[in-house]
Amino acid sequence: MDTEFLDSFVMVVEHGSVAEAARHLNLTPAAVTQRIRALEREIGTALVSRSGRTMRPTEAGAAVLPQAQLLVRSVRDLRTRANEQNFAGELGLGAISSALTGILPPLLAHLAKKHPLMTLYIHPGTSADLYRKVADGELDAAVIVEPPFALPKSCAWTTWREEPLVLLVHRGIKERDVHKILSTEPFIRYDRKQWGGRLAETYLQQMGIRPQDHYELDSLDAIAVLVDRELGVALVPDWAPPWPAGLNLTKLPVPIPFEKRRIGLVWRRASARLRLVQALMAESELASAQGK
Repeated sequence: MDTEFLDSFVMVVEHGSVAEAARHLNLTPAAVTQRIRALEREIGTALVSRSGRTMRPTEAGAAVLPQAQLLVRSVRDLRTRANEQNFAGELGLGAISSALTGILPPLLAHLAKKHPLMTLYIHPGTSADLYRKVADGELDAAVIVEPPFALPKSCAWTTWREEPLVLLVHRGIKERDVHKILSTEPFIRYDRKQWGGRLAETYLQQMGIRPQDHYELDSLDAIAVLVDRELGVALVPDWAPPWPAGLNLTKLPVPIPFEKRRIGLVWRRASARLRLVQALMAESELASAQGK
């Protein structure tokens, strides 16, 4: 059985789309479909079917999917170990949205020049979801908000960036008393289901402030745009640029010293791609030293 056919099957199921799987595999959709059909002929039954616009596993496909995923990961691990001296291999890296646009691009640019045989599969998501995938072995590492709990011994953490809480206000607000603004202006809340959003909520609770909630969402860029449109104010971590272009905002630091949101890398200590994770960390350390 050709493991590349299994890889195509796993990709189609995980992404729910032949076209998206083809993009990740650097193949045409027709080639991916051909691989799936060949695998189905070899196994003797259909493995995927279309449901609306999404490709889903059939009952047989769902039954073999866990073993297929395990086998595909094992093959990738073999390739990585065989080529670890020249940092060749595939790294599954998760990243929250603010890291995707602010922290990672310069690191990945330098990494691509130093280790051209290294391939990264970037998986966007929330901190909680990406942490779970790292802990379960679905991802090798992830750039996330520091978890609000102790990590298991199987995982490790390093902090890359600390982001203090700031109050975003639009040009129409002349008041500079942060607590007064929070108590009187319409409030755009950073989603409390997000670890960074919980940090803002904890600050409000400790200060005894009950803002006038008007919106609650999980996109920091979208929050900044809503503040710019004078729809309210927002208490958020001062995340890494770039921010949306053309905004006319003021950042007011919170007046009481408070815990910062920490962005960093979590990884599995036993990952077969640990050398690739270490290469990413080395690039981060170099960028940090050059920035000082």
